Amino acid sequence: MKLNTKNLTHFLLIGAMACAVALTGGNALAADAKPNPITAIDILLEPDATMIEHAVATNERLLKVFPKGFALDASHRPHITLVQRFVLTENLDKVYAAVGKVFASANVTGLKLEAFKYYYIPDKDLGVSGIVIKPTPELLTLEKQVIDAVTPFAVKTGTSAAFVTTPEDPNIIPPLIAYVSEFVPKHSGENYHPHVTTGLAPREYLDKMLKEPFEAFTFSPTGAAVYHLGHFGTAAKKLKQFDLKP
Repeated sequence: MKLNTKNLTHFLLIGAMACAVALTGGNALAADAKPNPITAIDILLEPDATMIEHAVATNERLLKVFPKGFALDASHRPHITLVQRFVLTENLDKVYAAVGKVFASANVTGLKLEAFKYYYIPDKDLGVSGIVIKPTPELLTLEKQVIDAVTPFAVKTGTSAAFVTTPEDPNIIPPLIAYVSEFVPKHSGENYHPHVTTGLAPREYLDKMLKEPFEAFTFSPTGAAVYHLGHFGTAAKKLKQFDLKP
């Protein structure tokens, strides 16, 4: 499977931050008094300490050259998206049950994944950087099983109200809504490009970083969860944590 900038361009505008950070909550998030009928979700894998160590090290490096970027910390955790969908809020428990069966029967923590290079998606003078992961047959099978499990509960699209927003910024950009609507099939299957986003920096710096040797490393997922999506595709609020096989 060929990974290229053209295939990944949407991630900057609408999904790059989704593979960047998982916000665990906080005062900045608006608390909905009444749930919206539709919820935008991200079903994802949580990487082990090996990947987190590499992601955080890269993030710290980027923050030194671009302090205005985002930090990966206890409330901004790296993750690997499997699928993003709109679902009826009233069906969330059914989604958890269906996806939970997939994770319960799969050897998620036994996956051996290889991170093999950096990449970035350009946006004017800046770029969102990430660590690219080889899409193994086992990972692709898991992704398909999760998609199949959530598909009966998916709806075509949603509005800004389906996302986690703040009172200061209540509107979700239309490209993000389109991205979630079209994740299957435009960003799944043969178009699926797993990665962990590591930060933001000037393109000039990232161009130099990409020329440096990258020492490939292996890692495994340690967790799986469903998150409520927020601005820029961030996994903004954990909705469900799954129990995995040891």
